[in-house]
Amino acid sequence: MHAPNLARIAASASRRAPSPAAAAALATALTAALGPGRVSTSESARRAASTDYSHMSPLLPGVLPQRTADIVVRPRDNSELTEAMRLAHAHETPIVARGRGTGNYGQAVPLAAGLVLDLTALDAITETGTGWMHAQAGATFVALEAAARQTGQEILMMPTTIGSTIGGFLAGGAGGIGSIEHGWLWNGFVIALDVVACPPGTAPLALRGQQCLPYLHAYGVTGVIAAATIKLAPARERKAILASFPAEAGDAAVQAGLSLMRQDPPPRLVSIDEPGIVATYPADGAMPPGRHSLRAIVDASTLDTVLAVITGHGGWVESTPEDAESYLSTLAFNHVTLRARKARPELCHLQVGGPALVTHAAQIRDALPGALLHLDGGPGGQFAGLLLSEFRDADTLYKGITRLEELGVHVVDPHTWLLGGPALDGIRATAAVNDAHGLLNPGRFPA
Repeated sequence: MHAPNLARIAASASRRAPSPAAAAALATALTAALGPGRVSTSESARRAASTDYSHMSPLLPGVLPQRTADIVVRPRDNSELTEAMRLAHAHETPIVARGRGTGNYGQAVPLAAGLVLDLTALDAITETGTGWMHAQAGATFVALEAAARQTGQEILMMPTTIGSTIGGFLAGGAGGIGSIEHGWLWNGFVIALDVVACPPGTAPLALRGQQCLPYLHAYGVTGVIAAATIKLAPARERKAILASFPAEAGDAAVQAGLSLMRQDPPPRLVSIDEPGIVATYPADGAMPPGRHSLRAIVDASTLDTVLAVITGHGGWVESTPEDAESYLSTLAFNHVTLRARKARPELCHLQVGGPALVTHAAQIRDALPGALLHLDGGPGGQFAGLLLSEFRDADTLYKGITRLEELGVHVVDPHTWLLGGPALDGIRATAAVNDAHGLLNPGRFPA
């Protein structure tokens, strides 16, 4: 596998940037239509809307163009969102929609400057029923979960950055807490979407079921998600567990984790780290140095069985703290990369998955220098996770990816902002219909 030519793609996208005069004309039109309180051209607002966490990659900072948005608009309702997009289209100005969260690979950084839509003010939770909730794109998972709990329900799945907005997660996320039982983003999490195309129609597109798929993890190139209806499940009581295993018992920790994922009902989270990753975390008596760490959020009804599984595999239950779900979520998925690189900035990460993580763990670690493996439970009782390794150069990294794929590892490259995967053709086709002029987040499609 070779590194994509991101610099060339970025340069091509940058050519779509509006001239200063065109950007000024659009800013004037937006201010007249929406009022000065909804439109900002201040440098601080434009810079904040043009950066993300792509600094976690050693490759992206060198190729991401230094393009800052020309204008930031913060619509309060669908009519303002539609009007902002209509004016941007009329002025042939690129549009990037953003929520709140931790974009990690430049997927919402404006490669062609233009207009950034900050959707965080569209935050109403409009209706909740049995098994579902309808909310605007800017509603955060903290608010969504709190509202669901008031009705005796809970969200099926949420990202580890629980302050993320639902629109941003649907457009850029994939899975998280709850994925063991409920799958990834594409596995029925979304019931319906309201989407604004470019140019906008008189009302958002009303999409249901399979129609929603080209808008999930599509970075906004197929349309701007204005609202979503997501599934809910009956709320459960859960317990947090932190356990450890001896340094030589990594396989036992993995087998214990696999057994936990087979419990009924399944855990909401299972994460495993080897000692080298534990050493990058802040000191915690429940994660002793030199030992593997297993952490889980389990259904309270299974607690006794879960404790027996851990001890039966040679582990030690270090702690069962109260109200620790939020803490454990910050030790899972890509939060691990953020923590590890604070302690060891030379590390880079790959997102990995598949049964080979268990069956070929030793060979996987040999694929890249100094590799360390973090595991998170996923759908079907299989692990996904992160492979952290010392970054030497792009050639070494991509040769390592080739070797991992030879071993049967599914690798998602987090060092590119390009769309990919099996849904790519459907995303391209939908974008061609909904955005014929290519103004929605340009520069995201591979050549």
